Amino acid sequence: MDLNPTDSTILSPALYCRYLNDNAHKRMIWGHGVSSDTTGHTIVEQNSNEHYLGLVNFGNTCYCNSVLQALYFCKPFRERVLNYRSTQKSKKENLLTCLADLFHMIVSGKRRTGALQPKKFINKLRKENSTFDNDMQQDAHEFLNHLLNTCADILLAEKKEEKDKHDKQRNKTNIVAVSNNYIQSNGDGQHIRIPNNLNVNGDMANANSSIEDTWIHELFQGTLVSTTKCLNCETVSSKDENFLDLSIDVEENTSITTCLRVFSNVETLSGESKYYCETCSSKQEATKRMRIKKLPRILALHLKRFKYFEVFKQYKKLSYRVVFPFELRLLNTSE
Repeated sequence: MDLNPTDSTILSPALYCRYLNDNAHKRMIWGHGVSSDTTGHTIVEQNSNEHYLGLVNFGNTCYCNSVLQALYFCKPFRERVLNYRSTQKSKKENLLTCLADLFHMIVSGKRRTGALQPKKFINKLRKENSTFDNDMQQDAHEFLNHLLNTCADILLAEKKEEKDKHDKQRNKTNIVAVSNNYIQSNGDGQHIRIPNNLNVNGDMANANSSIEDTWIHELFQGTLVSTTKCLNCETVSSKDENFLDLSIDVEENTSITTCLRVFSNVETLSGESKYYCETCSSKQEATKRMRIKKLPRILALHLKRFKYFEVFKQYKKLSYRVVFPFELRLLNTSE
């Protein structure tokens, strides 16, 4: 399976996003519309309408800025955020509204290069989450998870509020109309009153149905399938698991393609890690493999650049160069 390149591909210290579709080949974002001359000054191509603005650092907020830049240049995400800003009915300020205001400042500004201050967004982030309420360095991957999950929670809450309001209004209509709803039974001739929301159309069942996923899930959610095979009875079991991003190990002299291939390698479960087989009713040696069952529209990859070394009794940062292609092939890692 191929991940075709488009105009929204970017690599940050802990995030690699690729917008998936079937468009023709386009250059990567840092090669599209902007370049530098020999003196290092930024040159913007005349036919590009894109804005390339840096974000001011407010005391070790580079973890936040790198993720915001990566997400901004994922155009499907940017478009959804800007659309949310234009259609939002509630005036309540939250992390998503602050993000939408920041994106709007970038896209609507007169300057196409330079820098702006994401002060409103940073203040809201620090106010809502004490983890980020300091001047210490933070983990970009942790921030990405917090941002996406918070935005999803906001959208779900708004969707539920809208649904409850609609149900309340519909119930009022049903109460007014219910006095006119009678049917005559075939037995004793009694008239039985039937409310509109309990008729054969199943409206009540629909009203109680679960709220659908948000556009955060539509863009970032994929599905992994974990396959385990017992080496004693050879019983194979599979389990699906949704994800918003994938964390992959990095090694020296490697590439994104190799990292993903290693991610999907067959693992042997033995010793203390033996697998409990339901068929054998005991722990057995087994093989396990993780594969991508369903690709998301935007694939976010987290490069695990911190590794624990037993000899040092601590984590060390891996500053290895990770090569990535213009077209990412997942021939052996997905179904």
